[in-house]
Amino acid sequence: MSELETHAAEIAEQFSDQLPVSQADVEERLQTLVGEYRVPLEEARRSVVSHYLDEAGMERDELGGGDSELTTLGEIDEDEQWVDLRVTVADLWEPGHDSIAQVGLLGDESGTMKFVAFDTSDLPELEEQKSYALSNVVTDEYEGSFSVKLNKTTGITELDEDIEVGDDATSVSGALVDIQSGSGLIKRCPEDDCTRVLQNGRCSEHGQVEGEFDLRIKAVLDDGFDVHEVIFNKEMTEELTGIGLEEAKQMAKDALDTTVVVEEMEGDLMGQYFEVTGPTFGRYVLVDEFERLNEPADPEAVLIKARSI
Repeated sequence: MSELETHAAEIAEQFSDQLPVSQADVEERLQTLVGEYRVPLEEARRSVVSHYLDEAGMERDELGGGDSELTTLGEIDEDEQWVDLRVTVADLWEPGHDSIAQVGLLGDESGTMKFVAFDTSDLPELEEQKSYALSNVVTDEYEGSFSVKLNKTTGITELDEDIEVGDDATSVSGALVDIQSGSGLIKRCPEDDCTRVLQNGRCSEHGQVEGEFDLRIKAVLDDGFDVHEVIFNKEMTEELTGIGLEEAKQMAKDALDTTVVVEEMEGDLMGQYFEVTGPTFGRYVLVDEFERLNEPADPEAVLIKARSI
C-alpha cells in the first residue's frame, strides 16, 4: 500500500460512521491535490480532512462532538480534535479571502489563539471584546502552531461574564548556538491569508508563486540545561542585526546569492547571550522583546554545540 493509500484509508476510517465516504473518494481528492496541484501529501491530507469536517454538517453528538470537553486554549496540543471553549474575542482582522467569514484572535486565562470561521459555515458573527461559549470547535496545527476552526456544527452562545485574557508570554535566555535553515532573507507566499515560506519558489498550498521578500531568524538559545527555539520576525531581526530588508535585498543582489545575508548575521550573533520574551507557538518562542546580555560564550564550545544540534 502506498503512502497516499495509507492516508486515504485512515481518513475514510475516521469518517466512516459520519459520512458516506469511501477510500476511493478520499484517494481521488488526495491524488488531485498531490498529482495535479503538486501539494505535499501531508498538506493535502490536512486539506481533505478539513473538507470532510466542514461538509459533515451533523449534529454534535452524531459526529462524536458529544465527547468534547471544556478546554482552555493553552491545553490544545493535538490536531483535528473537537473542543468546547469559553473565550473573549481579543481581536478581529480583515479576512484575506472571500471564503473566510471571520478571522482573529480568541483569548482566555491561558493565553490567545488564532481562529477562522469560513463563509460556508454560515455562523453568527463574533464581536470584538465580547465573551462566548463555543461548542464543537475543531483544532488545527501547522508547523507547530495551533489554531481553531469554527464549522457548521459550532454552537455560539454569548456570555454575560467577561473571560479574562491571560498573558502567555514566555522569557528564555542563553547563548545563541545555532541559526536554523530558513533564516535571513526569505520569500513568503503572496496569496491572501497565506504567509508560508517558499521552498525553491513553491508554496506548500499554492504551488509555484512569485514570492515576497521578508526577514526572519530562527535561532536556538542554550541556557546550559535546555535549548530553546526562538523566532525573530522582520522587525525584531532588523533591530537585532541592524540589517534592514532593503539592505538585505541589495546584499543578495550584489552577491547573486541570498545566503550572504544569513552568513553576515551569523558572524555577529553566534555565541552571544540573549534574553527573549514572547508568546509560545508549538516549540517556538515568537520574540516580541529581547536584550543582548554581557556574558559571552566560549566560541569553540558554541561551535561544538551548534554542530551537534
